[in-house]
Amino acid sequence: MTQRSITVIPGDGIGPSIVEAAIRILDAAGCNFHYDYADAGLMALEKHGELLPQRTLDLIANNKIALKGPLTTPIAGGFTSINVSLRKHFNLYANLRPVVSFEGTKSRFDNVDIITIRENTEGMYSGAGQTRASDNNSAEAMSIVTREGAERITEFAYQLAVKEGRKKVTIVHKANILKSTSGLFLEVAREVALRYPQIETNEMIVDAVCMNLVMYPERFDIIVTTNLFGDIISDLCAGLIGGLGMAPGANIGKEVAIFEAVHGSAPDIAGQNIANPCSVILAAIQMLEHLSQQDKGMQDKAELIRSAMRKTIKDGTTVTRDLGGNASTTEFTQAIIANL
Repeated sequence: MTQRSITVIPGDGIGPSIVEAAIRILDAAGCNFHYDYADAGLMALEKHGELLPQRTLDLIANNKIALKGPLTTPIAGGFTSINVSLRKHFNLYANLRPVVSFEGTKSRFDNVDIITIRENTEGMYSGAGQTRASDNNSAEAMSIVTREGAERITEFAYQLAVKEGRKKVTIVHKANILKSTSGLFLEVAREVALRYPQIETNEMIVDAVCMNLVMYPERFDIIVTTNLFGDIISDLCAGLIGGLGMAPGANIGKEVAIFEAVHGSAPDIAGQNIANPCSVILAAIQMLEHLSQQDKGMQDKAELIRSAMRKTIKDGTTVTRDLGGNASTTEFTQAIIANL
């Protein structure tokens, strides 16, 4: 069988250890990948003098698929966010953030199953028009929403709903106040919704969504929204299931897809072998599900890994501290492998 090559970016802080955990599990599940390792973040800055070397971009472009650990962008020095740079460079317009309850985690709810689909390239994060007055007394930033951008992200959400047998899509906006940008997004989303009469469509203002999510998360299925709102909502949803350690993320474009842990690099615990690797393991599962479009066997491997992880967390005897145990990253990983 031909080996599929994927680009692996270990990242900063705890990144290398949790990415290595995910690689061990992929290998144990028989995925038969070839791994091209690439640098980005502080590690790349130290080794190559730049946060995002050309070799890394070339490897991602060649392999079309990347698995990425958390990256650190220096706050000082005017550096652009590496994650934003990757999304723009490869036009990764869809940010896919699923959250699912796992029995055995410390969370307020046990019935959460929500996918937040966030437009990834426009809105307040477009980077356009950011200025600060010379007297430092005022600042401006521009939000850009295009018909094309709104249509393709909403179309992505409804197509996913059909593919995964989901029942409802909630369009999240603030068109009552942001009548131009959010208004256009809502208008286009309504047009797309008409093409999918079999899917229930709900419209909600973003502040109402936040309140309802923390009170009645079972009311939500798929959420689709603009960049800033999606960033906030997806982290809120992660809090419903125990935190960012249990939440993966996928950034998907027409040609390239990057799958990542969505939490930070946690330099305070780097090198201690105590980090929870679940976020990047779940990202690897997302990657397998994405690849199943070309190789149906990848879906079986995704289910195998998810089942082993669920069993390990439910058992609770060999889990990391944030999940209520005392196991190291290595021991937790080995327990998941044993449950495959």
